[in-house]
Amino acid sequence: MTYSYIKPRKKSFVTSELKLLFIFFFITIIMLLLTYMFLVFKSYSFKQEHLEIQNTKRDLNISLHKMNEDIKFIEKQISVSKKIFTQNTVLKDSIANMFDLVPERITLSEAKLLENGLILYGITPNKDVYNFMLQAPLRSIFHNTYSSFYPAENGWLYFVSKNYIDEDETTLKEDD
Repeated sequence: MTYSYIKPRKKSFVTSELKLLFIFFFITIIMLLLTYMFLVFKSYSFKQEHLEIQNTKRDLNISLHKMNEDIKFIEKQISVSKKIFTQNTVLKDSIANMFDLVPERITLSEAKLLENGLILYGITPNKDVYNFMLQAPLRSIFHNTYSSFYPAENGWLYFVSKNYIDEDETTLKEDD
């Protein structure tokens, strides 16, 4: 006896609605995995970029430190060169002033600059011309002045004038 007007079908556990649900779940899981993999990759790339930036920052700091040392060295060289230039200018002016002290009647043949003195070699007509025209200005500049005279063939006198500044007074002036 049949109570149904249709032919019975086989019933399956997986229906079309359940298949559709599985497909959506599968797609969702794949999307979640892909998102996770993307985030892991981005995290790794950010870490690598961070390391590169730290290395670059360290290299730049080292370079900056080296540049600062170079700038200090160059500034020291500039100050030393200015000091040398000033000393050379003073020395040049001093030499020019020294030659201005020498009168026309006295002829210098050699002048030696020492650290604390001056040695002059030359010829003069007589001792009086030397004493009044050259030795007097030299005594006002130097603390100790020694002169030696030797006769020349023409009746004039060769002279050697050694002039020194006391070392004790120069160090006292430098300390002030």
